[in-house]
Amino acid sequence: MTADLRRRLLAARATAPSYAEVGATRGGRLPDGYAHLRRRVHLGRGPEVLERAGRFVLGWGTQTGSGFAVHPGAPARPGDTVLLRLRLPGVRWPRLVIPCRVVWTVQEPDRIGFAYGTLPGHPECGEEAFVVSMDAEGEVWFDVTAFCRLSAWYARLGRPIALLCQHLAIERYLSAVAAEASRVE
Repeated sequence: MTADLRRRLLAARATAPSYAEVGATRGGRLPDGYAHLRRRVHLGRGPEVLERAGRFVLGWGTQTGSGFAVHPGAPARPGDTVLLRLRLPGVRWPRLVIPCRVVWTVQEPDRIGFAYGTLPGHPECGEEAFVVSMDAEGEVWFDVTAFCRLSAWYARLGRPIALLCQHLAIERYLSAVAAEASRVE
């Protein structure tokens, strides 16, 4: 990790989440005043699929498989602060560094995942959850649940582009986890 990333990570660790409803993605009802998003994709069947996809999600595979770098890259644990950076090959302009904090994790026999919330400096304000679950019939699903609003001036100024980028990121999250779940070991 570069000195600049180390400095930014230390600064992010000293901040509080940029929204009041910390942990709200864990329950059923999302808070008012934000855009809400719920997306689900079927991953397959059985405990092996659940375990493989769950390990991938907890290891930040959802993000890294979607083009983000995660610093530090250790598995998600409650209270961890991370920096997400979009990796764009061949682009020399400054990269956006996005600070987040893991607000909860779950590792149960039928559910594995976590949620992170935004910290000051994130272009949005809110929370995203990434959960792999197995239903009573053994079918395995990946759910992304989020509530957010644009907070950075550049995101608000470029609202249509920011919303398109968010939509594309969510679709890439779903695709990355589905690809991992279908991988034969």
